[in-house]
Amino acid sequence: MASEAPATLDRTTRAGYVALVGRPNTGKSTLLNQLIGEKLSIVTAKAQTTWQRVTGIRTTATSQIIFLDTPGILLARDLLQRSMLYEAIESIREADVVLLLLDATHELAKKELAGLKDALSHRSGPLFAAINKVDRATPANLAALVEICRTELGVDPTGISAKKGSGVEDLAKELEAALPEGPFLFPEDEIASSPVRFFVAEFVRETIFQRYREEIPYSVFCQVEEYREEQDPLYIHVNLFAEEKSQKRILIGDKGSAIRALGTAAREKIEHFVGRPVYLDLWVKVLPGWRRRRRDLTRFGLRVPEEHESD
Repeated sequence: MASEAPATLDRTTRAGYVALVGRPNTGKSTLLNQLIGEKLSIVTAKAQTTWQRVTGIRTTATSQIIFLDTPGILLARDLLQRSMLYEAIESIREADVVLLLLDATHELAKKELAGLKDALSHRSGPLFAAINKVDRATPANLAALVEICRTELGVDPTGISAKKGSGVEDLAKELEAALPEGPFLFPEDEIASSPVRFFVAEFVRETIFQRYREEIPYSVFCQVEEYREEQDPLYIHVNLFAEEKSQKRILIGDKGSAIRALGTAAREKIEHFVGRPVYLDLWVKVLPGWRRRRRDLTRFGLRVPEEHESD
């Protein structure tokens, strides 16, 4: 007698893209890391840390949310910032659901609200709003943001603390319920779609933001030149492109002291991420005006709006 095939469980699954959008420094990257349970987006105290979209994947038994952590929405002043704004708007266009994150400690100006509303006008899916840092907010500012969400955006916001994790799981459940029904889009054990090289460069750039001041963090792009996985320790060569010779001198420091300290701090983060010893080789190069030239930005993998194609 032939044995019967095991019964299969019929489960309805949901999957889709959720764009995390907001002004700079609202905590989007912290929220992504909290939702995924792993550090994918770099986080610093400085604004405008996220330059490119970072994709994080959260999978449960019945849902898969592909989060798109986007650059902060701001008034763009150079081609790099226009590229960042373009990346955010394209993510809004592509997403099934959009989550607007507001900072409870920041009083939203009319010009800032207008910029957010303009960016959100590109969405086609439902809009959610979360007010972050509620544990540090004044009652008056919190009430003002709630009123803005209801009257200007037509949504009831959720209060969260991305850093502490409070309210985050409830928010995730709301987002899950809004996803379209369908099969998972990525293997269930994946948490990111970008290659390891991308995160390596981001960890170096995060360390630059943490260790250098003024214009240096905003003038340096990091790009992995070599990634020799067959070597032990893992050999990684990263180029640091600065805009000016004076910035190169600051990055290197007296007798190389600054670049050595940068390499040590960044290497520790990379080793934790890849789970093996790393030899990190940092080289500083000067590429004048790279933030203002389309060919340099596209060389670095940044997307630039078509209206600036002649730049």
